[in-house]
Amino acid sequence: MRRLTKGHPRKLSADSERLIAFAEAIMQSSSRIEERRWEGRIDSVLQKLLKTSSQDSIDQALDQCFKIQSAVYDVLMEAVEANAESLQLTHDGVTYDALLIAAPILAWTRFSIASGPISSDLLATLSAHLYAHILAPDVRMAMAPTLFSIDQLPPSHAATLALTQQLAQAALKGSASRAPAKTPETAPFLADTRFLLAAIVAPAGQPMFGWEVSHVASTRETALAQWKAQAQPNLARLMPGCGLELMLPEAYFVACRAADKLIRPTSIHAAVHFLTHALDVEPRALQAIIGGFGEDTTLDQIDEYRIGFALESNQEVLYGVVWTLFGQEEAADAEQESDVDAPSPRLLETDVLPPVVSPMEEILTTLREAGITHIKRHPGCFAMESCDDCGAPFFLDIEGELVHAEMPEELPQGPAHFH
Repeated sequence: MRRLTKGHPRKLSADSERLIAFAEAIMQSSSRIEERRWEGRIDSVLQKLLKTSSQDSIDQALDQCFKIQSAVYDVLMEAVEANAESLQLTHDGVTYDALLIAAPILAWTRFSIASGPISSDLLATLSAHLYAHILAPDVRMAMAPTLFSIDQLPPSHAATLALTQQLAQAALKGSASRAPAKTPETAPFLADTRFLLAAIVAPAGQPMFGWEVSHVASTRETALAQWKAQAQPNLARLMPGCGLELMLPEAYFVACRAADKLIRPTSIHAAVHFLTHALDVEPRALQAIIGGFGEDTTLDQIDEYRIGFALESNQEVLYGVVWTLFGQEEAADAEQESDVDAPSPRLLETDVLPPVVSPMEEILTTLREAGITHIKRHPGCFAMESCDDCGAPFFLDIEGELVHAEMPEELPQGPAHFH
């Protein structure tokens, strides 16, 4: 669910140009009727490209739209994701809607976070809770027998469609879904997301989630509360030694994006928890050093913030967390130069809260909630450099120099990777 990596310019294919033109036409539509016609045309092109695994043409169009206009990019991305995570198929003469859903789990620990196969008994129990608390009546479902890390999710939109088709067929036939033949190794983090994936199918046009059924009083909030109460004890046994926070099972891309964003503050809290216990200090004995980093520093476009942690009495960076920016998040305050040790001003009752919280404001709030009072923020945009030997990202020290974050040799080292 990362932002697209923008590579070297390439000549757009004919299909890429069609996708861009149709996305622009959807933006310019003056009626819902016209908009739906253009949506039908863009869906036809996308379905052909996804079924033939022509991911490159899709990526070219998305890259170009990202550079041209954010609104057109959003329209195209929505269409791509919809065609990757959903489809219609016919079974026994009945047309069904199929949707890939994800149930994200935020996890944090000082040890390791489990991933991999799920036993058939546990799979049946988790499926029963989804049927009972999340799905609408008459919906069929097939859950993948795997607890996925983010590294093990489908690597492309074409691969996502293939998984959607596989699980949807299993749901219609009532057969067991198969586990992936081979999954990438999971990188160790103090805090990370895990995902349950399933396809749900219902007769075309019928509700798929419980909150869509008009005569049911269930809401998303009550559904989530029931899912947490029933599923969390079972998942706790699957993921021993971990703190867990379950999120609402929803459409695949929406759920994954929400998890990507929510894991960021959890990663900061997990890092502070690890450091205070490993160093036997209070949070106020630590300092945080923040820098903005981008792929193209000439544009001053920040793609991620890197937060290094050091002892307030020692300038060596001991550990670090990466706060990735997604979608159209803007780092509006990236150029502000300041040390932000002072507490946030208290709002008066007559003050109006800002409608949008910037990434930097959220980082500062999270650090203060974790007990960090000494915070240094470096202005500007730094190159996204990493260690050639281990691949770990470099962080800024108090002087603004790029350094490798390293714990003292006599102390626990923690995971070798950083979120």
